[in-house]
Amino acid sequence: MKEKILEMEEYAQERNVPIIEKKSIAFIMKYIKEHNVKNILEIGTAIGYSAILMASAKEDAFVTTIEKDEERYMEALKNVKACGFDKKVNVVFQDALDVNLSEDIKYDLIFIDAAKAQNTKFFEKYKYFLAKNGAIITDNLKFHGYVGERDKIESKNLKSLVGKIEDYIEFLKNNQEFKTTFYDIGDGLSVSIRNEE
Repeated sequence: MKEKILEMEEYAQERNVPIIEKKSIAFIMKYIKEHNVKNILEIGTAIGYSAILMASAKEDAFVTTIEKDEERYMEALKNVKACGFDKKVNVVFQDALDVNLSEDIKYDLIFIDAAKAQNTKFFEKYKYFLAKNGAIITDNLKFHGYVGERDKIESKNLKSLVGKIEDYIEFLKNNQEFKTTFYDIGDGLSVSIRNEE
């Protein structure tokens, strides 16, 4: 599997596919072990890199991951199969905002790593599927160092995207339902845990 992971890292670099930073995925894998996480939902598969690593963190960890880009979805399926993880990772080809999950299924961990502008929508939609004591982890909150530096950005699109990430951070900070801890790891991570009723 190690060879396959290295191969995926090379593939992502060559084709400019965003995959999670090593320090960030190491943090999440450790979180999975320490909090006995079994059922994981990932929003944004890309080529399956983080899904495979999360599934490998624990013997009984199972990942459902959602991807809307067909080329990346096909690549993820291929990679999951190559790692022998067909029974541990379920790749769903759909836009995460359109997916209808069974309300009976609850996830110990929900990992948001998809279209950054939609983070708040993803959070609001999927928080209902979080198990008791579960966590929602979001990646890329520093967004390559642009967050907090909006005035210095010239590109209109990038400025708007960074603005949406900053709004999401405010949304997390002011969310009465969840307590969020921010970590200066990799490209910036947050861990949100529901407050006890």
